[in-house]
Amino acid sequence: MAKDTTIQSMTGYARAQGRDDACAWTWEVKSVNARGLDLRFRLPSGHDRLDPAARKLVADRFKRGSFSLGLTLNFERSNVALRLNEDALEQIEATLPELSARFPDLAPPRVDGLLALRGVLESTEEPRSEEEEAARDAALLSTMAEALDGLTLARGEEGRRLEDTLRGHVGRLDTLCAEAETLNEGQAQLIRDRLHAQVAELLEQAPPLPEDRLAQEAAVLMTKADPREELDRLQGHVTAATELLDAGGAIGRRLDFLCQEFNREANTLCAKSQDQALTRVGLDMKAVIDQLREQVQNVE
Repeated sequence: MAKDTTIQSMTGYARAQGRDDACAWTWEVKSVNARGLDLRFRLPSGHDRLDPAARKLVADRFKRGSFSLGLTLNFERSNVALRLNEDALEQIEATLPELSARFPDLAPPRVDGLLALRGVLESTEEPRSEEEEAARDAALLSTMAEALDGLTLARGEEGRRLEDTLRGHVGRLDTLCAEAETLNEGQAQLIRDRLHAQVAELLEQAPPLPEDRLAQEAAVLMTKADPREELDRLQGHVTAATELLDAGGAIGRRLDFLCQEFNREANTLCAKSQDQALTRVGLDMKAVIDQLREQVQNVE
C-alpha cells in the first residue's frame, strides 16, 4: 500500500446518516487540536455497548486530536414505546424538599411538568431480537465509519492549507539563515577586534596567565563570540523541517519539537550577535518561528 504523505489538520467536522426498517440515525463528529487522542461520545440511552468498538474505529484512523462524536436516533412512531426513567424521577424527587425550603412561594410540581423534564420520559423502541440488535449495531458502526471517512477528508483539506502556510514559514527561515550567513561573514573583523581586546585584558592581569591557559581562554572567547555553530544548526533544522513536510503523515509532535530547537538557536544567535543587522535577522527569525509553532499546534 502506498504511503500516505498527506498532512492532517486536527480540526474538522463531518456527519453521516443511515436507517433501517424502523429507525433513522445521524452521526456527527468533530475534532480540534489536542496533545494526545481524547475521545468524547454522546450515545443514546441503551447504546453504551457501542463505546468500545466506536473508540477503536477512531483510534485506527487518527493519532491526535480531541474528538466529539454524537449519535442521534429517530424511531418510527409505530415502533416507539414510552418508558418512565425511575432513577431520574427519584433524583428530582429528592431535590424537591430543598427547593421548597429555598423557595417557599414555589407552587407544587405538576405531573405534566415533571414528565416534560429531560430524561424523565424516554422514547424507546419495542423489544427486538438479539440478531436484530446485532444488525442494527453493525449498521450504526458502518455509518460512523462513513462519518469518520468524511472527517478524514475535512482534516486533509485543512491540512493541505496548513502545509502551504508551514512551507512558507520554513522558506522564510531558510532565507533568513542565508541572510545571517552573509552578515556573519562581514562581522568576522568585529569578532577579531573584540577578541584582541579581551586577550589584552587577560595579559594585564597580575600575575599574568600561563600561555596554555591564555590559549584556552582565547579559544573559549572565540567560541562564545562566533555564531557559526548556531547558523549551521539553524540550516540543519530548516532541512529537517522540509524533510518532515515532504514525508507527511502524523508529524505534528516532531515539528513542535523542531520549533523548540529553532527557537533555542535563534536566541543564542541574538546573544552572540556583534551588530544590529544580525540581531535584527535573529529577531525576525524568532517572529517567524513563533508563527510556525502556532500553526504546528494544529497538525496531527
